[in-house]
Amino acid sequence: MKFIRGAAALFLAALVPVATWAQASDWPAAKPIVYVVPFTAGGSTDIVARTLAQKLGDSLKQSVVVDNKPGQAGGIGAAYVAKAKPDGYTLLGGTISTHAINASLYKNLPYDPMKDFEPVSLVARLPNVLIVNSQLGVNSVAELVALLKKDESKRTFASSGAGTSTHLAGEMFGDLIGVKLTHVPYKGTPPAMTDVAAGLVPFMFDQVTAALPLVKSGKLKLLAVTTGKRIALTPELPTMIESGIPGFEMSSWQAVYAPKGTPKPIVQRLNAEIVKALKQPDVQARLSDQLAMEIVGSTPEELRDHMAREIPRWAALVKKSGAVAD
Repeated sequence: MKFIRGAAALFLAALVPVATWAQASDWPAAKPIVYVVPFTAGGSTDIVARTLAQKLGDSLKQSVVVDNKPGQAGGIGAAYVAKAKPDGYTLLGGTISTHAINASLYKNLPYDPMKDFEPVSLVARLPNVLIVNSQLGVNSVAELVALLKKDESKRTFASSGAGTSTHLAGEMFGDLIGVKLTHVPYKGTPPAMTDVAAGLVPFMFDQVTAALPLVKSGKLKLLAVTTGKRIALTPELPTMIESGIPGFEMSSWQAVYAPKGTPKPIVQRLNAEIVKALKQPDVQARLSDQLAMEIVGSTPEELRDHMAREIPRWAALVKKSGAVAD
């Protein structure tokens, strides 16, 4: 009897890779692929998703539908994908927020960024910039630091939401200059930037392309870029390090994930198609030239290693700053 039960177990175990291969070989013929964006439409994650969705649809001969599920710094959409069927028909546009910062910022995060997903590819890195209201009376990072140390009423900063890279950039800034800043979270970049332009909040960190229209209209001013080197879109803009803030270097990032357990052949195919798409001139023009992104296109293993470095890095800052989110 024991022999029969053991043989049955071995037989069932042998069926698993066969079933997985059958599932992968049929993919993606069964139905459209849903590409979940865990933020509102119009932001960088949404633009990346819609750019890649079109290319993936063409190469896979199947519709790729973008579905926006915003909330909790991307946590709502990420949790949705974590619980989705691992059949290759649900993808996530993950970010530094969903797969690095949220792990330590939220006490009851409904997913595990390392355990609940199959990394597909690191898509791109993108810089943030330090943005101030034009009437604030500062023209450099040094002048802003002096103002913040002198005037307590100016010690607030806006962000596109708790747990975003724009939030943690502000926390890092306050920590490095030795000034306790008050965070004012908004539901996305547009309302945050509107209030900074109106002078309701003195400054914020966000993406350069989002700020440029208001910079051109004279309502906002850019002081520095957060990356380790200057960017091609605004070569005249110094880095935070060049501006006298040693150790201030950070980049937001975009990536693609599938639910944990998605068959390896599907993950490999998705990775190959995404990397191929990122090399196409029109995609590079869209993401690099227009949005100032540094296009990457990694292997799944490289993305997993990247996350393993990023999670403890941001956890240390969250702990030091005392930043929390509900």
